[in-house]
Amino acid sequence: MTGPRSRAGEHRRAEPPQGPRGPRESAWRLCGRLSPLLRLLVVTQLAFNVGFYAVLPFLAGHLGSAMGMAGWLVGFVLGLRTFSQQGLFVVGGWLVDRCGVRPVVLTGCALRVAGFAWLACARETWSVVGAVLVIGFAAALFSPAVESEVARQAVVWEEEGNGPRTRVLALFSVAGQAGAFAGPLLGALLLAVGFRTACLAGAAVFVLVLAGHARLMPQHIPGRVRVREPGEARLLLRNRRFLALCCAYGAYLLAYNQLYLALPDEVARATGSQAPLSWLFALSSVLVVFAQLPVTRWAGDRFDLRRSLTAGLLLIAAGFAVVAAARAAGWTGPAGLLPAAGFVILLTVGQMLVVPAARAWVPDLAEKGRLGLYTGALSSVSGLIVLVGSAATGSLLGTGAPAAVPWLALAAVPALAVLLLPRPDEPAGTAA
Repeated sequence: MTGPRSRAGEHRRAEPPQGPRGPRESAWRLCGRLSPLLRLLVVTQLAFNVGFYAVLPFLAGHLGSAMGMAGWLVGFVLGLRTFSQQGLFVVGGWLVDRCGVRPVVLTGCALRVAGFAWLACARETWSVVGAVLVIGFAAALFSPAVESEVARQAVVWEEEGNGPRTRVLALFSVAGQAGAFAGPLLGALLLAVGFRTACLAGAAVFVLVLAGHARLMPQHIPGRVRVREPGEARLLLRNRRFLALCCAYGAYLLAYNQLYLALPDEVARATGSQAPLSWLFALSSVLVVFAQLPVTRWAGDRFDLRRSLTAGLLLIAAGFAVVAAARAAGWTGPAGLLPAAGFVILLTVGQMLVVPAARAWVPDLAEKGRLGLYTGALSSVSGLIVLVGSAATGSLLGTGAPAAVPWLALAAVPALAVLLLPRPDEPAGTAA
């Protein structure tokens, strides 16, 4: 039985490539150096998010206003969408290892087209629920397939001497964030015609993605091993180093989720309105699009994967501490937005360090031939942590404790998660 491949200790300080591959290499030039398959996957991530965010940000408003659903039912429907996607990533990853990337991606895209078309026509609650479940499960298929293959190809890219694998994964994050930024703009324009039009436009985007993958995705990807032996779950649960990474990554996701839970409460407290939220969200997206690659290059020249994760988690903790200090000082009014902006900036920079490093570490911890399963499990396990942690956070915010206490407690989560990170020199399978 092949044990987890623990090569994380090998990824120390990476020397920046020379000439056109130097430290100022733009995203376009980097994309031009990628293999055709990697370029396809990066563009796919951009298209996925354009199609998704053209519809989903407006779903709650449609359900509440156009369909007259009660608030609790709207929340339930949105929760089902999250569960059918994030919670089932591990299933999609398992299917990728057994069936290959191409059939899983094509099936997921076809289901997403069907789900958006169904949502465009849905007029009853049961119909909306069915469409939302199909939309979520579609992502549970194609996202682990694309993400695991990007991670595997990034390792190959690194081993061929092209630069650190984190640079490829950072470009993948930039593409996703650019899609998340452009999608709502497209959706807002289409919403002037109607929600049904936005849904059909989202479906059209995925028709194009489906056609592109049917034509360009290889039937057999060199080096991709399909594993059909049973016992995947047992091996994963015994891989304590990987589970430790999942817990640390879950702490990051829980912190990131506060953009939608704790931050709106803070902005409303400071200014009396949640209107500035849209500007803060835009700030986060713009930072990722324009700063992700420079931050990744800077970190790759100085840190190994564990240190990148450590620095990112500590920056996120500092962001919560900034708001806690401002709350203790009683900042309100326009000046009260400064701590919120500081939180968003520190959280986003921390995200730029954590996400590429965590994704780059997974191939070193996964069993041979099971990268899809491990990539899906990273999202599912951390998503479960967010589900439990968000309930606890909501209770904490509503306890009436001193204003700074919830933010200090939230600052402790990513700070303590640093202690969970496995060390590069630990033997495979040991506890972190």
